[in-house]
Parts: sequence; C-alpha cells; structure tokens
Amino acid sequence: MRAYQMSAPGAPPELVELCPPEPGPGQVRLTIKACGLNFADLLMQKGTYQDIPPFPFTLGMELSGIIDAIGDSVVGLKTGDRVAVFAGSGGLAQQGVFDADRVLPLPEAMSFEHAAAFQVAYVTSHVALVDRAHLQPGETLLVTGAAGGVGLTAVEIGKRLGATVIAHARGADKLEVARAAGADHLIDDGEDLRERVKALGGADVVYDAVGGDVFRAAFRACRPGGRLLCIGFASGDVPQIPANHLMVKNLSVIGFYIGGYRKFRPQVITDSLKTLLGWYQAGDIHPHISHSLPLARVGEGLELLRRRKSTGKVVITM
Repeated sequence: MRAYQMSAPGAPPELVELCPPEPGPGQVRLTIKACGLNFADLLMQKGTYQDIPPFPFTLGMELSGIIDAIGDSVVGLKTGDRVAVFAGSGGLAQQGVFDADRVLPLPEAMSFEHAAAFQVAYVTSHVALVDRAHLQPGETLLVTGAAGGVGLTAVEIGKRLGATVIAHARGADKLEVARAAGADHLIDDGEDLRERVKALGGADVVYDAVGGDVFRAAFRACRPGGRLLCIGFASGDVPQIPANHLMVKNLSVIGFYIGGYRKFRPQVITDSLKTLLGWYQAGDIHPHISHSLPLARVGEGLELLRRRKSTGKVVITM
C-alpha cells in the first residue's frame, strides 16, 4: 500500500510503499477512501504542531473508508461498515489501523468525501462556539478567515445557532463563499476591520484562526463582555494581549485546541459529532470542498492550503 509519510524531523514527506498493517486488540483496519487536509498537516511537516506522533508517521488527521479487518475485543462494528475516523494521523494512505473507539459509523446519505471533510472543521467550530464561547441567539459573531476550512464551518454553525454573522476574508470570491454559507455581513481583508465591525455595532464573539493584525483589530472591535476564541495563527503572528483592555471592557480570551479534547474530554467530541450528523442529515450544514485530488497529488493539495488558494476543504481520495 502507499502512504504519505514523514520519516524523520525536518525530512520532506514522501509517498512510500508499506506493508498493510494488521489490527490489534480494540482496533480496526480500514480501506481508506478519502482524507481531509488541514493546516495542522503543514505544521506537522514544519515540526511546529502541538501534537506530533513518533517518527515515522503518516500524515492525515481525518479520514473515511470501509472496515476490512477487525481486531479482538471490538464490538458494534463489522467488516464492510462505512465509517469515518478523527485519528490525528494516518489518513493519507490506502489502508490504516485505528482504535475502534474513534470510529464513527456513517449515514448512508453521506459520501466518503463529505465524511473526510467533516470532522475536524465542524467539530472545532461547534465545540468552540457552543462549549467554550457559549454563543447565544441574537449575538453578533465575527469570523476571520471565513472562507477557510474551519472559518467556513463557523459561519454555518453561527448562523444555525441564531447569531448575526460577520465574515472577514480576502477577495470577492472568498467572501461570496462565506455569503453562500450564511454570512450576514462581508468585510474584505483590505478594509479597516476594526472600523467596519464597530460600525455594525461590534462583536459579541470573535472566532479567529488568523492571529496577527487581524486578531488585534478584532480585539478592539469587541463589545463590552465580548469573548474572543483563539483557534489558530495562520498568519504566523501570535498576538500579545493587553490585559488592561481585558479588564476595562470585561473581555474574555479563550484558547481552544480540538486535539486536547480528544485526550481530556473525548465525550464532548462524540456528542458534538452526533449533533452535527443530525444537522447534516436535516440539510442544515453542507461541507464545502473546493478541491478533490488523488493521493498522487497530495503535495499539490497541501500547497493549496499553504498558499491559501482553497476555500472550505481540500480532500484527497485514494
């Protein structure tokens, strides 16, 4: 089988031939059909991600496929089941072995591509907005990087939760994608973000995966009592937060890392996925895939993320 593997720190990833793995107790093996790419895959390549597996490892955090072998002590699953896995790594391969307790059975109506694009981005936005920021109906949500993998799901979920959504993105094409996902107001990256948001009455919740100057402008556009979600720093600039401003405006800055929940509150992820799958089946949320590429072109897919040339998700099919 082929896999897109990191062999050592600092070494470029490459497609390699490996023997198919065998499942151990409590594990299943999948014939992988699709894998969603994430900005975290780029950070793993650079060695700057918070949670890097031991080398060598196969990239690919979220995947979907068909169970083709089952280890001992696995109940409730069988060969032939269509499933998805939020694995953290191992998805960019033709086969993979994963813990059975991370396996999610798929609705018949959900394609493998949608399943591979679904888990990281939607769960990140759902848990961040509901469990961490407690977004309420009628509040104003500002989403930066609103056409990206997580940003677009934050627009959809924010609208589903009854918020007024302000989308910030670069260029008319990306803003149109955010508008189609439900954004009420659009702000181009070339505009004065702080002044535009303040003119709209300010933000109750900020969902920021960009950092840098964008975060600083959003910070200053918050209403008193606002909550700022730090999802990531795609700009490469981790902003420093003036604590006196937090005090004066009674602001809360909330760090959020979905990978951490897999370790200390896994039930939150399980419950979130159940809710989100229900919304998907009801037609309330619609995964947006701008590019679907074969495994042989995975480097091209990652380059689309690096250069910010994609919207929503990039998916690799096997």
